[in-house]
Amino acid sequence: MFRTIFAIALKNAFLRKSRALLLIVMIGMSMGVMVGLEGLYDGMSLHMIDKSIRSDSGEISLYAPRYRLENDIRYRIEDAGEKVARLQKIPGVRTALYRLQVDGLAQTATKSNPSRAIGIDLESEKAFGKFGDFLKEGRLDFGKNGTFVGSELARKLKLKIGSKVIFTAQDSQLNIQSIALRVRAIIRTTNLSLDERGIYLPRERVAAFLGLDPGSATQIALRSSGENDPLLKKEIQNLFPDLKVYTFIELYPQLKQMQSMMDIFNAITFGIVMVVVFVGILGVMYVSILDRIREFGILLSIGYAYRYIRFQIMMEALFLGFAGYLLGALLGFVLLSYLQIHGMDLRAFSEGLESFGMESTLYATIKASYFVSTFFAILLASLLSVILPLRRLKKLNPVEVIRDAQ
Repeated sequence: MFRTIFAIALKNAFLRKSRALLLIVMIGMSMGVMVGLEGLYDGMSLHMIDKSIRSDSGEISLYAPRYRLENDIRYRIEDAGEKVARLQKIPGVRTALYRLQVDGLAQTATKSNPSRAIGIDLESEKAFGKFGDFLKEGRLDFGKNGTFVGSELARKLKLKIGSKVIFTAQDSQLNIQSIALRVRAIIRTTNLSLDERGIYLPRERVAAFLGLDPGSATQIALRSSGENDPLLKKEIQNLFPDLKVYTFIELYPQLKQMQSMMDIFNAITFGIVMVVVFVGILGVMYVSILDRIREFGILLSIGYAYRYIRFQIMMEALFLGFAGYLLGALLGFVLLSYLQIHGMDLRAFSEGLESFGMESTLYATIKASYFVSTFFAILLASLLSVILPLRRLKKLNPVEVIRDAQ
């Protein structure tokens, strides 16, 4: 019996081809746009988090006590190279490095801006976070007196490749020291603190500039698998009880908040699309039932059980919803695949986007959860949309329906 009803429902769902096609296209287009926006929102936040991890903190960072509070080189890590070697032996740690940073002032002949000299080992940075991906202009070669500067700092000071810049800071003896540098590269990480203030130098040169041992560091950063960071943090804290250990989320809570906001935007978009799907299927099913009101009245009058009619109508709604889902899944996958590879070009708004730490080209990400959650949501919307038409049908008086139809 149910097999026969199933076949009838499949035929009736697409009996009015133009009506069914319009509904399927509406569901498919709505779902495709929704999935595209979800992937774009998630991709934007994930790329920002990835850039911050690779350019600065890694999954876990270590600092001397009070350094993050005062940003003073008096609170530094000694024998950082030895500590990095010990960290790299811990299971779960992929790679580690150390940096030496000091706050100061960057100056040109006409402008100045607060800045931070960041002493790095270039090869370690390339292995740690693919430092070459951050290159905007120039080439990654310090040379004799070369430096790399953040893109926003370069814009504020009007620096170009080959420009001269003076960096001034206090050394470990509290004496004012200055160093003349030539810009060899401009770096854009989308990490605002680095892009607005960063001046990259060889770590040994920063140590000599400050009068410190080359093994000194203000930060040790490490990359991990990211799966058991809380446990890894606890293990590292036990290994180095005299240092402060932070996870990425503790260092960048604003990025976690941004990701939560993106989840809210996705939920709002999801809700709007599901309302559209619900209203669309409701309208089609209601009109479909009104068109066949005499048919249903005759069936009820000859003893055809109401539950069979209910099952048939529910199956019709599910067929239409599923067809719309298949079209939407295809459109969404194609759109996300394109945005994942080519991205959305917003270079016309690049200056504004970069001021918020965002890329001028936004890339999407693809998650199976987009399609799974949408599948069940569309099925639920399809089932809910037939409640009102079924209530109308249940109140029918078969004899009056047949007489009125005649």
